[in-house]
Amino acid sequence: MPSFVHRSYEAELLDRDDIPFDDIRRNMQELDVINTWLGGHNITLKGLKKLLPLCRSEPISICEIGCGGGDNLRAIEKYLSKKQVSATYTGIDINPHCIDHAKATSALKNAVWITSDYRDVLFIKKPDIIFSSLFCHHFNEQSLKQMLGWMRANAGCGFFINDLHRHPFAYHSIRLLTSVFSKSYLVKNDAPLSVLRGFKRKELHRLMQQAGIVNYSIEWMWAFRWLINVRIGECADVRMASVEHTATNL
Repeated sequence: MPSFVHRSYEAELLDRDDIPFDDIRRNMQELDVINTWLGGHNITLKGLKKLLPLCRSEPISICEIGCGGGDNLRAIEKYLSKKQVSATYTGIDINPHCIDHAKATSALKNAVWITSDYRDVLFIKKPDIIFSSLFCHHFNEQSLKQMLGWMRANAGCGFFINDLHRHPFAYHSIRLLTSVFSKSYLVKNDAPLSVLRGFKRKELHRLMQQAGIVNYSIEWMWAFRWLINVRIGECADVRMASVEHTATNL
């Protein structure tokens, strides 16, 4: 029985550099399905909606770090198109195969795809909104503090994070679901492990405080996700209240 008291630092298979791209592509396709059916894309859209009112001009510029195959940006573009909101998109991922896949499968208009460590990207103009989805749990605490500082320094209006809640029910549920329905050995191995690498609320608070970030909110979302929103720029004087979930063991 795994421990849920502390984060796991066991490396995920997807973080290795010797995985064939056909296997990575299958992994990305299945993660897109999981994000769709378990509400992951809806959480990303909720994070976006919280920051959109801070963006004063169009087109709105949106950047995702650790973008993988670009499915999150496609979900955002679909939503904004329905709302008739113009936007430009930037996807950053260190894996060139993921970027190639995003380019090949995406019909995004006004999109730029960058193969790079996000820390090495220099913007001519800051994106209005920066976000990550299921990216933070791949990193240790020191790297996460650096990431939070980078997002704060490079986002014009704010940034948000969509990531996992470390919880026994989440672990056993995704382990069962992927064992039955997944055809990807990467998903079967990494999805439960990702939960063990996920976060408790108090850990997220501690990371935000250590990174010197004040204007943030943390919301628990179904299914066992955290949505963290950070306002910066002209809204820096407004402290966002942390939204508490009714459960006491988060």
